[in-house]
Amino acid sequence: MPSRILIIALLLASLTSAHAIVIRHDTGYARYVASESMFPSVFWLEQRSNRKICVATLIDAQWALTAAHCVEETDLRAHIARAGEYVVQIAGVMSGIDTVVMHPNYAFRYEQGHASEEVDLALLRLSEPLAMPVPMSLYRGQDELDRVATLLGWGYFGVGTTGIQSDDGRFRRANNRVTEANGRLRFDFDDPRQPDSRAVELEGLPGLGDSGGPALLQTAEGWHIAGVAIGEIAAESAPAGVQGLYGAVGVYERVSGHLDWIESVIHAGLIERPQPDSTHSED
Repeated sequence: MPSRILIIALLLASLTSAHAIVIRHDTGYARYVASESMFPSVFWLEQRSNRKICVATLIDAQWALTAAHCVEETDLRAHIARAGEYVVQIAGVMSGIDTVVMHPNYAFRYEQGHASEEVDLALLRLSEPLAMPVPMSLYRGQDELDRVATLLGWGYFGVGTTGIQSDDGRFRRANNRVTEANGRLRFDFDDPRQPDSRAVELEGLPGLGDSGGPALLQTAEGWHIAGVAIGEIAAESAPAGVQGLYGAVGVYERVSGHLDWIESVIHAGLIERPQPDSTHSED
């Protein structure tokens, strides 16, 4: 399988504007549509026409977790440098992000056919803490392997037989089984037509634009964020630049492996003020 991780956030020239979640070809589209009120702590970072780009999850009254490359690929840095904050909508309430903290091991390097061993995570601080919604709890276990997670996003939409196709900006959810839980979590997009398929009900992968979105595990205490979407390993049979076909692998940063960093930032107030950056591309 090719090792190249395609950054979900980037817009490929051959694609039209975008939806969220790539799904099974044999399951009705409507079954994947989710209500934003079910997951009020999950929000998008930028909107361009119908297109919603990159996702973040509130994990504290004043902090949200996303992919670090989403900071690079949106207007977030430039807005904070220019206006002091970047305004987002969380559970229907307008809130300002005033500070970005990139993981110290992050560097924007996805060239030469492979991804570096960087950590693609960033924390976003709100200018004021929110009383609501209730933040998403962090998953603290080490037993993610073989568990079925729920994946969320507003990005490009498509089916496993043809890959990513279109965009309507609707919020969708899919399920998938964790097939690897080492430094990162991986989710195989299984073809339900294959005799050895392990495809689950509502099987799917994140789509273009879903970077930063959560992989959630449900316990007796409720939903917990176990992963953060960072990219996709294309299927072996996929033509160059085509994402979302059966055989693709979704890649997520593993939250349980970075609890110390997350909590040190939130509780010790470690901050990094972003510098102006006028260059960005679609997430």
